Amino acid sequence: MRISRLAAAPTAFTVVLAGLPLVAQSVAGNHPPVRNSSVQGPSAPDPAGPRFGVWRLRSDNPPPYRNVMTYAPHGDGGMSIEVAATNAEGNESVWSYVTMFDGVFRSVEGLADSETAVEPVDERSTRISNRRNGVVYQVIINTLSEDGNRIDNEYVRLDAEGRITGVNRATYDRVEEE
Repeated sequence: MRISRLAAAPTAFTVVLAGLPLVAQSVAGNHPPVRNSSVQGPSAPDPAGPRFGVWRLRSDNPPPYRNVMTYAPHGDGGMSIEVAATNAEGNESVWSYVTMFDGVFRSVEGLADSETAVEPVDERSTRISNRRNGVVYQVIINTLSEDGNRIDNEYVRLDAEGRITGVNRATYDRVEEE
């Protein structure tokens, strides 16, 4: 894993993890997202279509635990994402957001003071930046398998100064409508 500061944007940093550059902002405020120029512009891949559908988290946790993501078309080339979860105690939560895959932060419904920005990395991967109260606290690399039936997420958690505090992985499998 390599971390470097960006000269043109002193409040941003790049983390290279599993060969993919993650870019996040480490300071509160209304800053525009920092993007990897190799995925910008009209030639950027359309990551939405192959992801449409319902995805369940692989987990060894016993019922009632569950986590289900639903991806659906939104607007012209965008996607809506809804996450419905039930924890081990049976408490349910639902939150959602929309993206146009342009790196712009948009509100997350169901999570107070939260925003999410999504942009393509390549044909099968997207970078998802989550921020709360203006500070990026997590960057996720979401990768669709070649057969289109699995999503692997790599979650990079950050502190308020942008330092990595942990990395987790999760796998979601495509399922029939829940």
